[in-house]
Amino acid sequence: MPDGVTYRRDRNRGPVTVKKKRPTLQDIADRVGATKMTVSRCLRDPSTVSEGLRERIFAVAEQIGYIPNRAPDLLSKATSRSIGLLVPSLTNQVFADVIVGIETVTEPAGYHLMLSHYGYSEQLEERSLASLLSYNVDGVILSDRRHTQRSRRMLETAGIPAIEIMDTCLPPLYQAVGFDNVQAAHDMVAEMIRRGRRHILYLAVRLDERTRQREEGYRAAMEAQGLTPITLQSTRRSSYSVGAELMAQILAEYPQADGIFCTNDDVAVGAYFECLRRHVLVPERMAIAGFHGHDVGQVMAPRLASVVTPREAIGSRAAEELLSRIRGQPVKEATIDLAYCIEVGGTL
Repeated sequence: MPDGVTYRRDRNRGPVTVKKKRPTLQDIADRVGATKMTVSRCLRDPSTVSEGLRERIFAVAEQIGYIPNRAPDLLSKATSRSIGLLVPSLTNQVFADVIVGIETVTEPAGYHLMLSHYGYSEQLEERSLASLLSYNVDGVILSDRRHTQRSRRMLETAGIPAIEIMDTCLPPLYQAVGFDNVQAAHDMVAEMIRRGRRHILYLAVRLDERTRQREEGYRAAMEAQGLTPITLQSTRRSSYSVGAELMAQILAEYPQADGIFCTNDDVAVGAYFECLRRHVLVPERMAIAGFHGHDVGQVMAPRLASVVTPREAIGSRAAEELLSRIRGQPVKEATIDLAYCIEVGGTL
């Protein structure tokens, strides 16, 4: 059976998830030699117990993967008909499209989607995951492939199906649906080089794992042709204004630049508007390429060159795979690659 999940067969409904028995407050109390009430009080307000006891309680809680239970006890023994979804950003259109895809599958199947945001932080993802699991969701969809040890332990403790999305480069915890960010970036930059560009800069924002993977692909394409890769970074969220600011920096500090590859279309569109403002001809003087194929880039004139990614398809396929596993089906493909498309548009 997948992921440590056990199943029973209902005569009318087929395979039905039977969740693993989770560690309880009493399990922690027995291990540290305290009462259940003391453990509960410590977890709510650590200052109410001594430092030594507090350290033992939290150490045991982490060791056994304790998850608070905010749902009625009945739900810990049955399906809650809910799916947990962790997304790193609520302002990024990428994940709005993914959610649309997920809900095309979960809503008709009678599953409620519980959404939590973690701002590209593994530590915040850990807290958000704990919160979702405390409501006894039947499965979780994760938007990243790197997690804290406690997050991994909680998933093991919960004993429910989990699936990761948007990346096929790193080995999945259980199962993943996405595309190859490294190869996609390589292919776009290789096309820019094929069209005569020699001084291409990479504009990186957020600096999350997928941004780093795209930089890897960019560098590989540049170095394969004996060209020098240069990356400009910003830790701010992807936006038009960040793209405009980075473009202004390029024009001031890298006068030889003849192309930019951006980690997101928002950045690319902002860079394009800055070129318009400064009367820099695109693509004659500056080639611009983005990533994801957002609507705004595909309707502007000239159309933005971009790596078009299947966000809705990733969401729907991930939901289908997750529901299949909740119903007791085994994992058939650990990594599902839905590919991408290189759109050259009119900005190369």
